[in-house]
Amino acid sequence: MSTEKIPTARLGNGGPEVGVQGLGCMGMSFAYGPTDADEARATLERALELGVTFYDTADAYGSGDNEEFLSPFVRAHRDEVVIATKFALGIPADDPTKRIIRNDRPYLRECVEASLRRLGVDEIDLYYMHRKAPNVPIEDTVGAMAELVQEGKVKHLGLSEVTGSELRAAQAVHPIAALQSEWSVFSRDIEENVVGAARELGVALVPYSPLGRGFLTGAFADAEKDLSSDDFRRQHPRFTGGNAAKNASLLDPVRKIAEAHGATPGQIALAWAQQRAAVHGLPVVPIPGTRKRSRVEENTGAIRIELSDSALALLEPIAAQVAGPRYADMSFTSAGRD
Repeated sequence: MSTEKIPTARLGNGGPEVGVQGLGCMGMSFAYGPTDADEARATLERALELGVTFYDTADAYGSGDNEEFLSPFVRAHRDEVVIATKFALGIPADDPTKRIIRNDRPYLRECVEASLRRLGVDEIDLYYMHRKAPNVPIEDTVGAMAELVQEGKVKHLGLSEVTGSELRAAQAVHPIAALQSEWSVFSRDIEENVVGAARELGVALVPYSPLGRGFLTGAFADAEKDLSSDDFRRQHPRFTGGNAAKNASLLDPVRKIAEAHGATPGQIALAWAQQRAAVHGLPVVPIPGTRKRSRVEENTGAIRIELSDSALALLEPIAAQVAGPRYADMSFTSAGRD
């Protein structure tokens, strides 16, 4: 069993230093079907042993349930871990396909107090705006978030799913430590204008779903056939029907490279994401999600894989061939803005 800790990276100028790979915790209690809570807790501990110090959640994940699930772990290791959570996105329990976005100051205040209470901490290490509401200027939202820093309720600020111009506008109000967006072999649209802005401003990139929600690992081939009825991936156009069949066929180069490295397809997908730091010249800290110790060991092992130029060339055309949008409703993402 490996005891080697992963390297570290700094989130933004003056932000926290964290393991160069984080852990997305959403699936431990939300969205991905039935879970083993004891194994998920053991996964948190194993991740920390391996040097994973950056843990990601949100108030939208199970209406706060995920924050409550993480609370005992965070409090037990308060000086060792960096906890990131988010506000602004609501998912009604009676309609998980619906999204409600609010960025107004009263709602922000309500959300941060609730997250602090559920996590059982006095200060949140990294607080993200989960999504941008179209009716609130980002300068107003970040200004309200900056008040939380001044009051000692939040240490650092982050944004999720914003455009390059929105990031610049936000940075002009208060330093942004990290920008979280989907980024993987399958999803590369942020490279058009977001990555360059982040590099210019000294903002770290935190790719979510770097494993394509498990699709890139081969864990499932068709969400409707392979996953439980309460798994939200059944709502994603890329993972069902004809789109799923076409996208599964795109994984052949990933499998070929994995075989050459004696690695798994998931490790190759993560190695690609980790190497974005060198390719684009900025800190990149992916947050693959898992709830199993074996998977977090596999995921952190990807950091030690260096893909050659020829391997990267094989992976380069995949994103342009992917069938279907990232979400059925792209209106609550940064798509179409900027």
